[in-house]
Amino acid sequence: MNENENKPMHFIRQIIAEDIAKGLEPSAVHTRFPPEPNGCLHIGHAKAFCIDFGMALENGGKCNLRFDDTNPDKEETRFVESIKEDVHWLGFDWEDRLYYASDYFEKLYSLAEELIMSGKAYVCTLSPEEFKEYRGVPGQPGRPSPWRDRPPEESLDLFRRMRAGEFEEGAYVLRAKIDMASPNLHMRDPAIYRIKKAGHHRTGDKWCIYPMYDFAHCLSDAIEGITHSLCTLEFEVHRPLYDWFIDNTSIIKTLKVHPRQYEFARLNLSHTVMSKRKLQQLVADKIVDGWDDPRMPTLSGMRRRGYTPEAIKDFCETIGVTKFNSLTELALLEHCLRSDLNKKALRRMAVFDPLEVEIENWEDGKIDMLDAVNNPEDESAGSRKIAFSRRIYIERSDFMENPPKKFFRLSPGNEVRLRYAYLLKCNKVVKDAGGNVVKLLCTIDPASRGGSSPDGRKVKATIHWLSAEHAKPATARLFENLFTRADMTNLPEGSDVMDFINPESLSEREIIVEPALLEATPGTPLQFERNAYFTVDSKLGSREHPVFNRTVTLKDSYGK
Repeated sequence: MNENENKPMHFIRQIIAEDIAKGLEPSAVHTRFPPEPNGCLHIGHAKAFCIDFGMALENGGKCNLRFDDTNPDKEETRFVESIKEDVHWLGFDWEDRLYYASDYFEKLYSLAEELIMSGKAYVCTLSPEEFKEYRGVPGQPGRPSPWRDRPPEESLDLFRRMRAGEFEEGAYVLRAKIDMASPNLHMRDPAIYRIKKAGHHRTGDKWCIYPMYDFAHCLSDAIEGITHSLCTLEFEVHRPLYDWFIDNTSIIKTLKVHPRQYEFARLNLSHTVMSKRKLQQLVADKIVDGWDDPRMPTLSGMRRRGYTPEAIKDFCETIGVTKFNSLTELALLEHCLRSDLNKKALRRMAVFDPLEVEIENWEDGKIDMLDAVNNPEDESAGSRKIAFSRRIYIERSDFMENPPKKFFRLSPGNEVRLRYAYLLKCNKVVKDAGGNVVKLLCTIDPASRGGSSPDGRKVKATIHWLSAEHAKPATARLFENLFTRADMTNLPEGSDVMDFINPESLSEREIIVEPALLEATPGTPLQFERNAYFTVDSKLGSREHPVFNRTVTLKDSYGK
């Protein structure tokens, strides 16, 4: 059975299926993922390129990775490399189809000259302020530029001189000549080239004029033979302009299939912002420590925090593809993450607030190496050895001197099961001069090795622990939502995203861990038993004192 048969039929799958039914070869389905290299990819981009690559792969087609690098002021090579890493991390490959809009600068320039000579473009001298004024507002027609009827020969001369660097930025722009009365503002003689004297991350100082995104984007699609141009809903109003550029240049004569744009709803995630401009502000203002801060919704940040590609792809498939913008609960993403981590995370023990336990009927210096399961969901993960000794540490919260009725963990005279070890009974509480509990004196049942009850008596609680002699120091970084407000897409009037920064989004705890955790590497999923999922931080800590990032808590509240 084709594995795609079990996937839900959304409208893009339906469109492609209908195109194939009309005669398009499945292998001819050709999509592209076209990021701008002006920041790191985030979870919203992951949804987009899961669709871009996914639709091509499902049909045996192709998906290009193309960087739409038309704005040299904000683009950097480091973002190019970060994006390539993120796409590969999610399990997608562009094979030999890595492209840049800058690959086509010469071709795009020649197409712009074509528009000038055919009377469909002109060089305009309006200032940016005048440009906006003349364009008008929705519901009212714009005014034609005084230079709208400039002779093609004059516009061509000025355009070539723009390229030669004769003019300062803002002196001229090249505009398409379409319809100043169009209800779609994007069709009111949009700018298609501007002067920008900035070095480009690939072409250096070769160019001092650059195509506008709308002009370069659709024509790059046409040059690459894209059949299905998939993008988010905010580009729906750009579609008539994209078609106009393709239909009014010679590129139309080269096409086997006219690229068709289809728009889907972008991902809006609760307690999160998806604007690269706002994410850049968080970095610039040092609210976070970089694009890969584990609190960021960037893929590099999520990777550092311990998210898995499988969980992200499952989430993107679960939320589906629609034409309606909505807010998706962060809890759903965390649900997908826990489902994946539960299957693959190595179980380990860590104590966050140690309370010493001395086992009175255990010989001092005696060590018992016990078997501990690495993952009960995966037999192939095997087991490890953990040391048991006379002095151990438990979580302080697992003991109460005067417990309420339904407290089943350790208390004076009560018995609990030590995970993988023995049944433990508290006999005496040791306090300091201030009356604080500093140590428990306990005994174990020697016949209960492995945690079993030799006589079948019931023990209602199992707690984790560490041998005091073998425990190692570490740091745990605990994350909460970066924003206190759930809906960050519709803010109250007059407010800004910075008004909703959560000051408690990061805290750190010094903890102790079992020795096996010193062998863990960044990206390895870990479950600190009875606590949360963690992974080793890729930038902080050392082999002797690792730093662990909390990926997500154990409790799953989605759908409850």
